[in-house]
Amino acid sequence: MSAAQEDHVFRIVVGVDGSSCSVQALRWAVRQARLTGGSVEAVFAWEYPTSYGGYGWVPYGFAEGTDFEQGAERILADSIGQAAGPDDGVTVRPVVVRGNPTQVLLDAAHGADLLVVGSRGRDGFTAALLGSVAQQCVYHARCPVVVIRDQDDADRSTPIHAAGRMTGDA
Repeated sequence: MSAAQEDHVFRIVVGVDGSSCSVQALRWAVRQARLTGGSVEAVFAWEYPTSYGGYGWVPYGFAEGTDFEQGAERILADSIGQAAGPDDGVTVRPVVVRGNPTQVLLDAAHGADLLVVGSRGRDGFTAALLGSVAQQCVYHARCPVVVIRDQDDADRSTPIHAAGRMTGDA
C-alpha cells in the first residue's frame, strides 16, 4: 500500500436541506463514516426564491426578509445537531453553497468516495419514488450514490437505491 493510500480519508458528501429525509441521510452517512474512519461533508445548497405572480415565494424554514445564506447555515447546523452527536468521533464539515442543489452536490462530490442523498427533499412530490435532485445525482455523479428512504414511507428499509460507476465517464 502506498503512502498516499494510507493517508486517504474516506470522504462522504451528504445533501442536506433540513427535511427529515435529509437528516436521516446525514445520520446514515455519520454511521458509515464511523465504520470507515471517514469524514462527512454536509452540503446545503440554497438559491434566491423564485417569484410567482409578482409575489416572492419563501421556502419553508425562512422568514420573509431573511438573509438566505444565514438561514441555510442555521438549518444545516440544526440538521447536523439532530444527526451527529459530539461523541460520534466523526468529523462533519458544514458546507453552504449558493446554487442549484443538483449541481452543487455533483460538484461537491467530485473526488468523493460516496454521495448520500435523501429520497425526497422539502419540495419533493410525495408520491414520487425519487425526488429530482436524488434522481439526477444517481444518473450523473462520478462516485457511488446511496439514496436513503424517508422513514415515514411504508417500507422502512434503509437505502432504497445505490448506484456507482467504476469509471469517471459521465
